[in-house]
Amino acid sequence: MTALQPTLNSAVDLPAPRTATPAAPAVSARTWIAVAGATLGAFMAVLNIQIVNASLADIQGAIGAGIDDGGWISTSYLIAEIVVIPLSGWLAQVFSVRIYLLTNAVLFLALSVACAFAQDLPQMIALRAVQGFTGGTLIPLAFTLIITLLPKAKQPIGLALFALSATFAPAIGPTIGGYLTENWGWQYIFYVNLVPGAIMIGMLFVSLEAKPMKLSLLREGDWAGIVTMAIGLAALQTVLEEGNKDDWFGSPFIVKLSIIAAVALSAFLWIELTAQKPLLNLRLLVRRNFGFGIIANFLLGIALYGSVYILPVYLSRIQGYNAEQIGMVLAWTGLPQLFLIPLVPKLMQRLDARIIIGFGFALFAASNFMNIFMTNDYATDQLFWPNVVRAVGQALVFAPLSAVATAGIEAENAGSASGLFNMMRNLGGAVGIAILQTLLTKREQYHSNVLMQSVSMLEQATQARIEKLTQYFMSHGVADHAAAVLRAIAAVSRIVQKQAFILAFSDMFFLLGAALIAALLASLLLKKPGHLSGGGAH
Repeated sequence: MTALQPTLNSAVDLPAPRTATPAAPAVSARTWIAVAGATLGAFMAVLNIQIVNASLADIQGAIGAGIDDGGWISTSYLIAEIVVIPLSGWLAQVFSVRIYLLTNAVLFLALSVACAFAQDLPQMIALRAVQGFTGGTLIPLAFTLIITLLPKAKQPIGLALFALSATFAPAIGPTIGGYLTENWGWQYIFYVNLVPGAIMIGMLFVSLEAKPMKLSLLREGDWAGIVTMAIGLAALQTVLEEGNKDDWFGSPFIVKLSIIAAVALSAFLWIELTAQKPLLNLRLLVRRNFGFGIIANFLLGIALYGSVYILPVYLSRIQGYNAEQIGMVLAWTGLPQLFLIPLVPKLMQRLDARIIIGFGFALFAASNFMNIFMTNDYATDQLFWPNVVRAVGQALVFAPLSAVATAGIEAENAGSASGLFNMMRNLGGAVGIAILQTLLTKREQYHSNVLMQSVSMLEQATQARIEKLTQYFMSHGVADHAAAVLRAIAAVSRIVQKQAFILAFSDMFFLLGAALIAALLASLLLKKPGHLSGGGAH
């Protein structure tokens, strides 16, 4: 029997022993500290956009700025930020990641304190611009560290951390800003950076590896691309921020800036596609996942920053809320994300990332569509569930979208990918806010004209309403009948205008929902990456 055993073994097709799946490479504590410190910096940089917007009226009053000019307190920060984001990858190569990141982190904190001591508008604008230039660096470099330092299996965790800066920070910014302004004073929106900023600097100091600077790269720099990009993006951002206020192309200033932006950005595209060593590798955009990921991310920026803009305007203008009350309403778009985002990496291990992205976009779109039938009493209670649904949708979208879009990006292209991905989300936000500002005015005028046809002075219902209001004013101290009639007519006009605005706000939420449906369609064109949860680093 023993003699037959080899023959039996060879005759029977026994299964080969299973090869153990190679474990993902371990990530050192030092690497995690570097990633956490960098993402904390990105969180603070994004937070400083919304936290200041929530307190803009108080800052304007304190430094003697007019309503129109005060907008430059935010605009200067945004212009500097959007210009430096695509530059950061190259500058980090020149000065080394450690030196460049630490220097900008320290400067960001110093400038935050300096902003609290600004005496007038020019000082504040200058300080905010330099602060934006330093803060803008923190965003793409955090993203770059995640996709270069972490193995693919661990990148979803890093991207979930980064999502706290990309989606949670804009949502929670008005809450923090409103609370600090109402209870402590507007200066504290800048002081609030100090403690987390000190922690960030300490984490980066002990974790980032020291490498020599490569100043020789300055001679080889794509200076033509840098100059045309900086001019083009600065002009475009200014057009988007100031266009609605200046009547768009009715303003010679906006027309000139639009021409400058178009010429400079066209030149930038041509330079980048023909240069031997371009600042940004735009050819990454023809890669299917990165290209469609950029489109989805741009549309996400429109909805993300657009919703953070439109909801406070509604609550302030229609419901008369102050900054703190607005912050409490918006808190429910942020707080659920704090608990949900850490669960997303586990979810990505069990489900196709594209399914999570699609479901997230669908929920985010649904949250906006829930607000398209607003009424006069549509306030905190009615906004609760739309805000919670929005929070869940935002939490599900960002980390999977980033992972799918950047899967397969080589280490040498990580800076370009990070710059493009983060710049397009911010640019989407600027475009979205500009569109909402303009269309809100246009749709209010449209609805006002339609409603006024229904409240004609020839209508019996209108006459009865005016008569009732006339009697009300006469019984409350207005002796003259003609004056009481005029007040009644003015009151009816205000009611119509308020209702027109409510209908216009409903239209804006419909528009944001439509943008997210378009983002959902773009995400459906993503293909499944080869190994989202396996293997080694880029």
